[in-house]
Amino acid sequence: MKTKPVLEFTDIKAIAAAAEAEALKNNWAVSIAIVDDGGHLLSYQRLDGAAPISAHIAPAKARTAALGRRESKVYEDMINGGRVSFLSAPDLDGMLEGGVPILKDGQCLGAVGVSGVKSSEDAQIAKAGIAAIGL
Repeated sequence: MKTKPVLEFTDIKAIAAAAEAEALKNNWAVSIAIVDDGGHLLSYQRLDGAAPISAHIAPAKARTAALGRRESKVYEDMINGGRVSFLSAPDLDGMLEGGVPILKDGQCLGAVGVSGVKSSEDAQIAKAGIAAIGL
């Protein structure tokens, strides 16, 4: 039997706080979702002024990154590259940049998904959150 690291509540709070701080520092109104390795929602926040649709997109990006064990941008790039049949992949409905997996020692612990600004800025916020726990 193998053991695997998991996100603890203190990790989730640190990720959420750092992601929020990055968004606020840049005056970006976004939604931020954190999920576990199965894509189950652990934390969610919608900052003042964030578009209502971002409340659906951020968790979807996070879920896609966690289940795929890779950044959601990979799927966006595949689709934009002509592999449009990937749009029919089951359970992956956040195939836009802004979902970033939380990886440690080759294991996916979960993911952060952000929506509300340019996709590259969404990813910047997610990565700032993850960096708060040293990953």
